Amino acid sequence: MTLGNRPPTVRSDGRGPTDLRPLTFTLGVQKWAEGSCVVRFGDTQVLCAATIEDRVPPHLRGKGTGWVTAEYSMLPRATAERSQRESAKGRIGGRTHEIQRLIGRSLRGVVDLGKLGERTVTVDCDVLQADGGTRTASVTGGYVALAAALITYGMERLLVSKIAAVSVGIVNGVDLLDLDYSEDSRAEVDFNVVGTDAGTYVELQGTAEGRPFDRPRVDALLDLANVGLERLFAAQAEALAGVRR
Repeated sequence: MTLGNRPPTVRSDGRGPTDLRPLTFTLGVQKWAEGSCVVRFGDTQVLCAATIEDRVPPHLRGKGTGWVTAEYSMLPRATAERSQRESAKGRIGGRTHEIQRLIGRSLRGVVDLGKLGERTVTVDCDVLQADGGTRTASVTGGYVALAAALITYGMERLLVSKIAAVSVGIVNGVDLLDLDYSEDSRAEVDFNVVGTDAGTYVELQGTAEGRPFDRPRVDALLDLANVGLERLFAAQAEALAGVRR
């Protein structure tokens, strides 16, 4: 029997330091989308939908190559207090712009755009509920929606690798994988890692909220992130195994 505070190796939701939150992908949730899923990282839920269109941005017309892009938004009651729709403000905020650019870059990195032809795939990521890690969930679920669309339409050969994203951080001196909001909001160091199953990275975004961190701690956090990414790739593959043309 343990008295007093829980040991630092046990988190508020009962996970250990190297555990992901419960993860699910629910595919085919939108009738009209070429590929769609709801991805859940614990209490964070994101609806991801992929649309394939026979057009490209003006700067790519006539070049025989395609494009993959993304849009990201958060529903007004995805958080504890209602947020105003950005469409009502007449402009998207800097955070939204940053996240949707990240999702687009991430997904473009795993598609052979030259073989896509003059088509655009748009992946919409709408946060239904936020409890930390909405950008990492959007990248991870966005790939599943994108892959489901390409597989359904006989273009799975265009996928050159998988991509996923996960957060890692230091909370009370302990390295943690896949931070929820309660952990992210008080982390001493917070990293978002976007990587492929080929062992390459699209983005490493790390910030110290207090004391600066050193190279050995960065390496330890990346090693922990890689453990999480491998599990995410396996979960993506399992979710996509049932997709048919």
